[in-house]
Amino acid sequence: MNQGRIWCVVNPTVGLPLFLGTVLLISLLIHYAVLNNSSWLPAFLNGG
Repeated sequence: MNQGRIWCVVNPTVGLPLFLGTVLLISLLIHYAVLNNSSWLPAFLNGG
């Protein structure tokens, strides 16, 4: 693992939740954008 030394700078109890929270936020923003900017996805999710 060539990135193992990052945990000498950032504590894993802080870094991992921060990383996973960022991934979750980006995922939610992408899903929100797709739902609001497409016409076929809301219809598909409603069974149309």
